[in-house]
Amino acid sequence: MDTIKNQKLYDETIRLMAELTPKAIVKELDKYIIGQDKAKKMVAIALRNRWRRQQVRPELREEIMPNNIILIGPTGVGKTEISRRLARLSNAPFLKVEASKFTEVGYVGRDVESMIRDLVEIGVQMVREEKTKEVEAKAREQAIERVLDLLLPPISQRPKPVGEMEESDELELRHQRTREKLRSQLLAGQLDDRMVEIDTPADSTPMMQIFSPMGIEEMGLNIQELFGGLMPKKMKKRKTTVSEAVKILTQQEAQKLIDMEEVVRIAVHRVENSGIIFLDEIDKIAGPSSGKHGPDVSREGVQRDLLPVVEGTSVLTKYGMVKTDHILFIAAGAFHVSKPSDLIPELQGRFPIRVELNSLTEDDFVRILTEPKNALITQYQAMLETEGVKLTFTDEAIREIARIATVVNSRAENIGARRLHTILSTLLEEILFEIPEKKQEELVIDKEMVSKTLEAIVEDEDLSRYIL
Repeated sequence: MDTIKNQKLYDETIRLMAELTPKAIVKELDKYIIGQDKAKKMVAIALRNRWRRQQVRPELREEIMPNNIILIGPTGVGKTEISRRLARLSNAPFLKVEASKFTEVGYVGRDVESMIRDLVEIGVQMVREEKTKEVEAKAREQAIERVLDLLLPPISQRPKPVGEMEESDELELRHQRTREKLRSQLLAGQLDDRMVEIDTPADSTPMMQIFSPMGIEEMGLNIQELFGGLMPKKMKKRKTTVSEAVKILTQQEAQKLIDMEEVVRIAVHRVENSGIIFLDEIDKIAGPSSGKHGPDVSREGVQRDLLPVVEGTSVLTKYGMVKTDHILFIAAGAFHVSKPSDLIPELQGRFPIRVELNSLTEDDFVRILTEPKNALITQYQAMLETEGVKLTFTDEAIREIARIATVVNSRAENIGARRLHTILSTLLEEILFEIPEKKQEELVIDKEMVSKTLEAIVEDEDLSRYIL
């Protein structure tokens, strides 16, 4: 039975990833990320290798380890966005975590295994949402029946004396006709504003605290889950509209229809075989050893704690043991002060692929502002459209914004494409503030306006450090 279930899980993973060829992955990444072709190519191969692993015979499948990647490059060049888009493409559980948040065992802070527990929680939530969509239609039907019961309570099932049989049947028939009429009105939205009283779970939690070497919160457990059978959920009465009641009761009915054991089984399998963890700021835990004291010991300690998780181990979560052998780890760091070779040799060996991302040029900034599906200019145009304003940027204005971003990045700290956020925010500050009161249908941003608004700030280097 377990073999059949596991095979279904493998088939599910294969189905999700079958169409993601490396070229298709890169093509999709190109819609959101400008440049960085080598990095896109390497992560596309890494993702495709996960699908290829599912195709090999079972005895060899477990031996094929993921090729973990280190992305090296300054902030704001697309490291995080590449990983995030990769996870969305593969419908895989994805977690971004800063390596600098972890501390060596014995110090105050989060332990490295907590990221696996967080990833499993994300996986369970993903699968639960998928299963909820599958049962949504049936859950809504059942919710509507419950609302109808509130609007027109069912006739009590009392014994029917022989003399009253005909009268009772007539009453039942009238009740059924009234119910069907109410159903039609409800479906047509005519009863949306009528008030009803429903039962909803109370948000109370037990006032209890547990002290242990490993905190209950770190284990991802809570008292309500540990003693769920002994401490049933409390319900409370809530008055709400019919439309809102249908939504709330649909969620309740969906939870009843979902098999949580199956949800957990699929989620754990997906995490173990498709999960992606993005370890940002890994350079912050690297560095040449300068003695056996101080922060260097803690940094190396974090690396040694990280090593078994990346190599492959089993981590205890509230959903059971989870193997990390085939989770893909993508690490990233600027490595301004340290370098990848400053990581402990064992950890270096677990990240065999290293990709250096390029700093962004003025031309890159022009493309970032205009080409991606979620380009900043497109976002601002959409926001001002809600005010009835058509926002347009001339080509010269876009080029000027890109030039200013390049200049400021060269003078101050280079924060890559994030500089465009601050520049556009400063440029459009007054417009966004005043436009609701101005009955203006069209607004054109030209080079002269960009220069006039930003040039003084750019020329004053000290001021630009604080504003741009």
